[in-house]
Amino acid sequence: FDFISDLPYYQDVDVSVPRMNARYDALIAPHADEIAGAKVLDLAAHDGRWCYAFAGAGAASVVGIEGRADMVQKFADFPEAEFAARVDLRVGDLFDGMQAEIDRGETYDIVSVFGILYHVMDHFRLFQMVRKLKPKLVIVDSEFLLRPGPIMMLISERTSNVLNAIPQYEGQERALKAVCSFKAMDMMAEALAYDIEWHDR
Repeated sequence: FDFISDLPYYQDVDVSVPRMNARYDALIAPHADEIAGAKVLDLAAHDGRWCYAFAGAGAASVVGIEGRADMVQKFADFPEAEFAARVDLRVGDLFDGMQAEIDRGETYDIVSVFGILYHVMDHFRLFQMVRKLKPKLVIVDSEFLLRPGPIMMLISERTSNVLNAIPQYEGQERALKAVCSFKAMDMMAEALAYDIEWHDR
């Protein structure tokens, strides 16, 4: 991600390139074999940076779903590369987008849930829908509560911040979200018959 510091959008956004590269090393690099030739779905794709990373790592195709049209437009500023053509960024609600894929009978090898789980309320619904897409691998990068029980903490956040949740209804200024604990994530995974492997960073 060394290139992002040269992009217009990131001139006014406080983003640490070393942190992004460290996230790449933790989220993408360990799964290089699974990503090579895979069909990937990236939820809440922001400006397409992780779609770009998956494609660069050898994914055959990457579909990204992002709720903010202005963020999707920023993907055009990314460096031209052969693999960028394998990225299909779509504007829309991630639940609506997943349902459309399910209705079409689409399946994916990998689903990425990067930086969005702690901006939604419907965690279990999200993973139920992911399961219907029949991925072999689901990669989650999120914030979790350290409390020992299977709990969720409700928080509201401003929808005007592009790093926060999109409005849950038209005109909403503050969206309600839930941050779950590790144990809550374990229980959801168990209920959906997911095998789960934790990697702390």
